[in-house]
Amino acid sequence: MNQTTLLAIETSCDETAAAVAVDGGQDRPAPEVRSSVVASQVEIHREWGGVVPELASRQHLRDLCGVVERTLSDAHVGWTDLDAIAVTQGPGLVGSLLVGVAFAKSLALALERPLVAVNHLAGHIESLFLCHPDLALPAVVLVVSGGHSSLYHLPEAGTYRLLGRTRDDAAGEAFDKVAKLLGLSYPGGPVIDRLARAGDERSIRFPVARMTHPDRAPGAPTVQPPGFPMTPGRLDFSFSGVKTSVARYVQRHTAEHGRGLNERELADVCASFQRAVVDALLDGTFEAARRFGARSVGIAGGVSANSRLREVATAEGHERGVPVLFPTLHLATDNAAMIAAAGLRQLRAGATASRELKALPTLPLATGGAS
Repeated sequence: MNQTTLLAIETSCDETAAAVAVDGGQDRPAPEVRSSVVASQVEIHREWGGVVPELASRQHLRDLCGVVERTLSDAHVGWTDLDAIAVTQGPGLVGSLLVGVAFAKSLALALERPLVAVNHLAGHIESLFLCHPDLALPAVVLVVSGGHSSLYHLPEAGTYRLLGRTRDDAAGEAFDKVAKLLGLSYPGGPVIDRLARAGDERSIRFPVARMTHPDRAPGAPTVQPPGFPMTPGRLDFSFSGVKTSVARYVQRHTAEHGRGLNERELADVCASFQRAVVDALLDGTFEAARRFGARSVGIAGGVSANSRLREVATAEGHERGVPVLFPTLHLATDNAAMIAAAGLRQLRAGATASRELKALPTLPLATGGAS
């Protein structure tokens, strides 16, 4: 059996990652990940309360060679054993992306191997296939992270039709911003998730905008598969309003009580905010699943690690008779194993990149009829 050994590189934000995966062709339901190494920059950015792009790109420069060498060592392969190189082209921070793209292009040239350009969002979607090779199609997949909140329809493997996306803050970004205004540490998602377990999620009603009118911005998603007419923008998200609502609540509380939030009140705010965001995400996701007759629902990206999101989504999927699938926690956050999976799928389809490949920080993901 002919096997393809691929090295993948991921530097879209603040994780420097590399992975080696082997594709055995159609006889294997999913690639075999031989090694996956991630160097996190969380401690570097924590003191700033968020990712500082300049610091992120400089740290990628420091870490990338060592991460790739460790990845090859863990996989027990040498440079000449590689059959192809895959790299995240976008979306992401342009300085961070440039580091990975330049490295991958140089390596592909030096080894005379094909280069594969991968969309970061496609990587998150493919993380589901790594964990669930038998994921039933057609499917609806929610990609939700610090930079992205997007819904996709997958009529078949490798085809991604955009159904909706956030018009402002991504869900993970909203978690980070609310954590910051509450005086909590970065990253905010895990901290809010932990504190929310001791709170009453129905104690405060934080509203979340429901997007029910066409988007005035150019490039609004319009997907109209046969039998499923849709209104442009109908399945979009918006989370900037709930962030503002939390800020105003805290301001009113301080003015009325002459003090900040105590431990119980902080837990209630975290639980109520988390409930508002999770409910908005799942309302749109299961509405999309209903409209498109999805046989399964996938939820990927860093926010997919949220305990309430996993619990509520699984329960609602069981009630509706639609399985809800998540990647493992290791594959939920940014990593190169998911980039390898997406890269191998593209390589099988003959989609390779030229040596003039450029980093594209706003690279869209839409195939098979999306606009």
